[in-house]
Amino acid sequence: MTGRIAFLGAGAMGEALLRGLLQARVVEPAQVLAADVDGARRTYLAERYGVQVTEDNKEAVANCLTVILAVKPQVAATVLREVGGQFRPGQRLLSVVAGWPLGRLRRFLPSGVATVRAMPNTPCLVGRGITGLSYGEEVTPADRETAKTVFAAVGEVVELPEPLLDAVTALSGSGPAYVFLVIEALTDAGVRMGLPRSTALKLVVHTMAGSVALLQETGTHPAALREMVTSPAGTTAEALAVMEEAGLRGIFGRAVMAARRRAQELAREES
Repeated sequence: MTGRIAFLGAGAMGEALLRGLLQARVVEPAQVLAADVDGARRTYLAERYGVQVTEDNKEAVANCLTVILAVKPQVAATVLREVGGQFRPGQRLLSVVAGWPLGRLRRFLPSGVATVRAMPNTPCLVGRGITGLSYGEEVTPADRETAKTVFAAVGEVVELPEPLLDAVTALSGSGPAYVFLVIEALTDAGVRMGLPRSTALKLVVHTMAGSVALLQETGTHPAALREMVTSPAGTTAEALAVMEEAGLRGIFGRAVMAARRRAQELAREES
């Protein structure tokens, strides 16, 4: 990736992307300019990663070809009003601001600036995330490759039309919370059966991680893998029967649809 890269906001997600890019040698520290209002945060980033830092968002935009907007949704409009006039044709804005559609981003920018909307999830913090990407009309093949390179540094990437990005938000953006809730529930069940909580949690986490690895490495359909564990009239069959009777599939389906519906509502409220 050529040119300097700026971060407007360097919180948890911004730092994850910065760290991933440096570890993958996509950029060198001298190519990174991180802007943050928190002086302690700027000092930490400069000392930890050797990158340049500033409290001036305008400086960051004026001096970098690629700008990553990684601020909280409630301050995004303020930041974009401040820096919008600093953008020039040929620059690109990669936004990870939740609930902000491309159309709203473009209202703050001059024509000729490429806009990319990204929906990463929290496993990006450990390099195991997945990000949905949608592109504005101005995006060139070079812009597209840059966006994919940035987010591939912290996990996998899928490219989708923007109308599907709310589904990505509901499924993978919110998805870690669903997984953690299942882990909590299974751990609690282990405790009720007499296992120490630390042991129950270890059993559940390794079972989850191992099952995902088995699915990924074999490429076998999850239903076939489930059947491998399910002996006729066995313990697993009994447990699965309870889950089916409780409508577990339907619960997950309704939950994800509700999350998508809320994402759509938030986008309309913010527009």
